[in-house]
Order: sequence, then C-alpha cells, then structure tokens
Amino acid sequence: MNRTTFTLLMCASLAATAAEGEREGDYWYVQTSAHTLHWNPDPEHNNRQRLIGIERVYTDGLLWGGATFKNSFNQRSHYAYLGKVWENARYPLYAKLSAGLVHGYRGEYADRIPLNGLGVAPVIIPSIGAHWGPVGAEFVVLGTAAAMVNVGLRF
Repeated sequence: MNRTTFTLLMCASLAATAAEGEREGDYWYVQTSAHTLHWNPDPEHNNRQRLIGIERVYTDGLLWGGATFKNSFNQRSHYAYLGKVWENARYPLYAKLSAGLVHGYRGEYADRIPLNGLGVAPVIIPSIGAHWGPVGAEFVVLGTAAAMVNVGLRF
C-alpha cells in the first residue's frame, strides 16, 4: 500500500465518521509527541518523532484514529488503528489500548518492525494517560523499542 492510498483511506474514514451524529460525551483528541526514549539507545535513532495524530473517542470508550510520524530511522510513517480507552471513574486517569497497521519502515530498516513483509505491519500499542480538562498527556509503550510521551487536546 503506498502513502497516497493510505492517506486517502484515512481521510475517507474521518469523513464518514464526522458525518455521523454527535453524542454527548464523544470527543476528538489531537496529539503530538513531546519526548521519546529508546530502550537501547543508538546514535542512528531519531528521538524527535514529530508525531501528529487524531482520534475519535466514543462515550463507550471505543476509538479509532490515525497518526503520521518520523520513525526511529527518520522515515515518514503512518499508523491507522482501532482501540479502547478505559476512563477512571474517580480520577482524570485512563488506560488505552490500540491495534492497527503501521506503514513506513522501508529499505534497510524494513525488518526493524516485525511482520513488515509487505511494507505494512500489525502493531498493538498500550498507553496510560491523564487529562486536565481538555489537556491530556500519555505515556505510550512502543514494544521492545521505545516509550514516548504525547500531549494533546480533547474537543
């Protein structure tokens, strides 16, 4: 799947969902990366992911989203996913699990992500977060490779 096809699929999905009726409690979440830490640092690793992501979260906790970012090898990559968020009833804390497809690990780095034989690899990404009104922050675990802190806004 090339970048253009992937981007078109993401835009079509966003447009279809945006056309649905709004429910009280549903929200959009826009986020960016603030810090990345590789478990095994290497001078060739990029620690500035320049991630921009958008999620649609529903009242029942189900979500879908997409993100574009620079991977650990400074290649533009994309992630399309579905997931679930579990909000804490007493505190502004949550856990999130997303699963989807990553595209963008190419050339000599194609084998740095498992199951990337066709240039698209399945991934599962857990995270924990907190929000203060519309402002949020998440600690995201990127498998055995790294962890990332993201910040964002709910609206």
